[in-house]
This record gives sequence, C-alpha cells and structure tokens, in this order.
Amino acid sequence: MAATAERKPEANSIFQQAVATTLRENGELGMQVAVYLDGEQVVDVWGGIADETTGRAVDGDTLFPSFSVIKATTATALHLQAERGLIEYDAPIARYWPEFAAHGKDTATVRDALSHRLGIPYMPESVTPELMSNYDWMVDQLANMEPIFTAGTQNAYMCYTFGWVVAECVRRTDPKHRPYSTFVQEEICAPLGMTDLWIGIPEETEPRVARLKNAPPLPLPADAPILRAMPPQVGATEEVFGRSDMRRGCIPGAHGIMNARSSARLFAMLANGGELDGVRLLSEDRVKTFSTPRPDTDQPDTVLGMAIRMGTAGLWVGGVKDPKYPFRLAGLNPRTVFHPGAGGAIAWADPDARLAVAICHNRMVHNPTVTFKPIQAAVEQVFGVV
Repeated sequence: MAATAERKPEANSIFQQAVATTLRENGELGMQVAVYLDGEQVVDVWGGIADETTGRAVDGDTLFPSFSVIKATTATALHLQAERGLIEYDAPIARYWPEFAAHGKDTATVRDALSHRLGIPYMPESVTPELMSNYDWMVDQLANMEPIFTAGTQNAYMCYTFGWVVAECVRRTDPKHRPYSTFVQEEICAPLGMTDLWIGIPEETEPRVARLKNAPPLPLPADAPILRAMPPQVGATEEVFGRSDMRRGCIPGAHGIMNARSSARLFAMLANGGELDGVRLLSEDRVKTFSTPRPDTDQPDTVLGMAIRMGTAGLWVGGVKDPKYPFRLAGLNPRTVFHPGAGGAIAWADPDARLAVAICHNRMVHNPTVTFKPIQAAVEQVFGVV
C-alpha cells in the first residue's frame, strides 16, 4: 500500500479502528495517536476515557503525562545550542556549569550526559515530590552529587536526572538567561507550532490533563538500581505525577505533558531532517548523527537491567529485532530515533520513510509493544513500515 500524504482519510479510518481495538481488546483506558508523513499530518485519532473518576472522555485536546518522551525535546534544546555554536558535545559540562565539577565530575562531557554514561543516574536520597518540583534544588543536588562510576565508562540510564543536567547546560548557555521551560516554549514549541507540549503546565491547562491509571507493581528486589533512579516516593504514579506542584514544576527529563499532535510534530521535524513547515530548527547533517549508537550499546544498561539501543544524541535508536523487546514498536530501521516514556507513551521518527508517530495514553503498562500491537499493525498496513 503506497504511503502518500493524500491518503489521509483512509489512514485516519484504519488508525481509528486500531485505537478502538486497543481499547476494547488490550485494556487501554484513553489514548491518542498522531502520524506525520512528509511533514504533513495524516492521522489524528483518539478514544477512551481521560479520567475514570469523572467519566471525562478523551478528545484531541486532552493532555497526557508522557514522562520521558519529553527527553527528546530536552535533547533537541541542547542540539539547538550546539547548532548555534554555544555548546560543544565533547566539552566538559563544567565549562558551562562550573559547579558540576564537584566530586570528580570535572571531565564528564555533554556527550556523556546525552549518552546516559554520566555516572549520576540516581536521585538524591532526600527527594520528595515537593523538592523534585523545585528546579533549583534539583540542579544544586546534581552538581554536588558523587558519581557511581567514571563518566563514559558504563551505561546507566538517567530516568529522571538526565533532564536537569541537559536543561541546565541549555540554560547556562542561553544569552537571554531564560528559565528552561520558557526557552523550550520560545525556541522549539512556538517555531514548530507545538501548541500543547509543556514542561510545567500553565494553570489554565490543568483541567485538560488526563488522570493516570497506575500499572501493577513489578516484583523488584529491594536493591534494584531502578528504585534508586526512580525512588518509590517519586515514582511514576498518579499520586505523584498527578499533583499540581509536579505538573507545574520544571522536570525536563521525566514530566512532559502533551498531546499526540504536538509530540508528533517534534518527531516530524526529525523525520524531515530538522525542518518542518518551512522552519529549519536543526541542520540535516546534525540530525543524521542522531541515530549513532552509544559505545557498548549492546551491553546491559545497569539501571534498566537490559541492553537498549541508546544513541549518542539523547534519543533511542531503532533496529532491535527481538519481538519481546518492550520498544520494538518503534520499528526495525536502525536509523529510526525514538523516545519511550514510563508507562508506555512513545514517539518515533523514521527518516527513510519520512514518518513520525506519537502515542499518548493514560493506562500505565510495562510492555507497550504488546499493548499497542494494533497501532503497530496499522503503521505497517498504511505505510509499509515495520
């Protein structure tokens, strides 16, 4: 079946059926799917319930907590600074943020952070939701944190800490000295027309945010590294991330609130080599490097406990053939870049197909590839991409 932007009505129908199947057969609660092809939106569908306690239905404007999907935006902010000559990837973070040099982190580079090889994947032991919502407190804590290994020597996914490290590099190199969330709105969201992607929502948008349905707890040993990277008191639950202070705080690597339309627009820019609707945010040559895997990418990640294909640019890379891989949804193309979020939200860009897909939802799951299999089948049927 040919993949052409003119086939929007048929694509919408097929994806709407896939959403209905996912809701009916796979236990989903509420969800949205948006797809861009060749820079044009060709799918915009939704269904289900945004809030089980009130019965509020999902519509196209519903906002969803999408957790680490926001890391793609935060990485893009840093790449924008590199594009402008304000940041060098292989420079020490301390060049831009001198306080970060504490406790032997003076040689840790920007690329180490983007690659999740920085050595500070764990949250401060004293963290609470109130403190996690305080950007300045978190930045100070990470600057003074002692690494668990020398930067660049191991893979350790920074579930939460990635965001503040990268965002602070952006903030420190911004000539206008804007708060990070303002930088994102003015330099990424506004130029790309992403009207509903937030790192700290305005008060008036709060009624549009979907309520999460928590995932069943995983049986983890008490010393599991993931429990230090995402401590239970600030875990990915409605009780934590549904709080107003968390929704309005600047949590740049773990609390993006968005709808599928805006999420897909960022990835459409990446799928089209850094440009969307005549706005060039990044150079094509730079975007081509984003699918370069990090060193030792096939070695297990010490936090996640499995091998993941992480790139050197802050994005995950496609190409894993194992059907049991939780993120197989993003496809087999090794040039695809994507980012998942806790609970299953995901967005990806296939530069060869010039295709971008975003899924937002509110029922937290452990294996999105299984849950969203009807969506994956629709992508293959309509666009011929596996």
